[in-house]
Amino acid sequence: MRRIPYLGYVLAGAGAGAVTGLFGAGGGMVLIPLLTLCTDLREEELFPASISVILPICVVSLGATALSGALPWREALPYLLGSAAGGLLAGKYGGKIPAVWLHRGLGILILWGGFRYLWP
Repeated sequence: MRRIPYLGYVLAGAGAGAVTGLFGAGGGMVLIPLLTLCTDLREEELFPASISVILPICVVSLGATALSGALPWREALPYLLGSAAGGLLAGKYGGKIPAVWLHRGLGILILWGGFRYLWP
């Protein structure tokens, strides 16, 4: 089945943006399944495409939160530094991890996060 390429990208990005906007996070967790469903991307293209979509979503969310005055810069800075280091390591070595393990890891994180929110 041939999918409509640009519409699929728009739908996947809109879904990830909506989840991030509503919940403050989680857009990346829905993006891989949406990209799989809505586009013809190959397995090895899904995660890099997801990252390229999440960056602008994060920048927009950061800007909106900062403009509203709700961003605790002092408390956020250590997370920013740690996430930058983690992102660099994942970008350098993530391609060496088989896609099936990345999918399983993402699934485990989604389940763990869901259980955490159900029973705080």
